[in-house]
Amino acid sequence: MTIGIIGAMDEELELLLKELNIKEKKTKANMDFKYGLLWGKEVVIVRCGIGKVNAAICTQILIDDFDVDKVINVGIAGGTEKDVLPGDVVIADSLVQHDMDTTVFGDKLGQIPRLDTFDFKCDRELVLKAKEICGDIEGHKCLIGRIVTGDQFVNSPEKSRWLCSEFKALACEMEGGSIAQVCYLNKKPFVVIRSISDNASIGAHMEFEKFMGISIANSTNILKKMIQNN
Repeated sequence: MTIGIIGAMDEELELLLKELNIKEKKTKANMDFKYGLLWGKEVVIVRCGIGKVNAAICTQILIDDFDVDKVINVGIAGGTEKDVLPGDVVIADSLVQHDMDTTVFGDKLGQIPRLDTFDFKCDRELVLKAKEICGDIEGHKCLIGRIVTGDQFVNSPEKSRWLCSEFKALACEMEGGSIAQVCYLNKKPFVVIRSISDNASIGAHMEFEKFMGISIANSTNILKKMIQNN
């Protein structure tokens, strides 16, 4: 079984790559795919770049070229619900692309036209495994709920609160929803795990740099135990 691991930025994958025993490297679409053993399991680790298009292209390559069995997206995100604080971990149970808007045709905001689902649901087994492991994190909460995705860095308190109200979102970021869509269309199990680096809804949007290291360490620790127990 091979696991595809996607992060948007180098910083989100740095700790993982230090542990990876690389067997093969492949560059495609300006992305470096690194195949090897991570804590005894076969994985492909790749930095997709920021944004939905990069993330979607990357996911399809993982599926087509490496035939991964499941996909895990890790990294950081902004909290949208007022009690989701920097350092906390959000495990997505579903994802929606908040910047998809064809409401003029009668679609619900976030609905991808002519697709048979509104939200993309993460694999239940992967979600439960991540939740179980989260119990070992001290000092920060672990929550399960919806994450929303859009090609926007949200630093407005009003926009952050709106995302929470409109979509019942716990967090927002820029890649997970498109990774989820590609996995859904290819019938591949996936999960998105994000650590919170900031929360614009409560004015913590200036905490990004301060909490990024803590957030990445938390999500990496969860992923390590998921892979070791896989």
